[in-house]
Amino acid sequence: MAKLGKRTRAAREAFAGKDNLSVEEAVALIKANANAKFDETVEIAMNLGVDTRHADQMVRGVVGLPNGTGKDMRVAVFARGPKADEAKEAGADIVGAEDLMESIQAGNIDFDRCIATPDMMPVVGRLGKILGPRNLMPNPKVGTVTMDVKAAVEAAKGGEVQFKAEKGGVVHAGVGKASFDEAKLVENVRAFVSAVAKAKPSGAKGAYMKKINLSSTMGPGITVDVDNAVTE
Repeated sequence: MAKLGKRTRAAREAFAGKDNLSVEEAVALIKANANAKFDETVEIAMNLGVDTRHADQMVRGVVGLPNGTGKDMRVAVFARGPKADEAKEAGADIVGAEDLMESIQAGNIDFDRCIATPDMMPVVGRLGKILGPRNLMPNPKVGTVTMDVKAAVEAAKGGEVQFKAEKGGVVHAGVGKASFDEAKLVENVRAFVSAVAKAKPSGAKGAYMKKINLSSTMGPGITVDVDNAVTE
């Protein structure tokens, strides 16, 4: 068995025996033990009572975190003409059409969010097998297929987070940085949980939110009391 480092041992000892904490308690514990040499991301993972093999149990949505993610989002936009200019003015990092498609096909995926105007979807559609598995495919349901390019780019840059239930009904996302004030992290966590709650699909049966876990990039996970996390 591999020998645990001093920092890892200390973190595990701090978390030992602690379970089903309030959001406030969990955030405080995570912050106190996030001592890596970089600003760790605070991550949330939610186990939902859904079977994503059924269309009426898919969970997908978007939420604007009130205090942002702390991450510098790189945004790519598929657009032409005035809409391409609008995207650049709004702060998009990469803007293009067929040239952008060819770049992605060549393996250049240096972005975290992909936005497209509706007329560009025939071009973007050719990238489904590349962008789909990475959860980067533009989708009108989360506002990334739109004529309001400016608003979409600004939302992505401003801390908007997309979520989608994966196999096993797990939803996960980064909800801020360990350097954030505790109150801001708590607010972000509650906003994310609230958005997932509102996205409950019609086909969900039984308990919807089964488990919520918070962790930092390099730290152990801690379970959060579901009733405490759900404010609605």
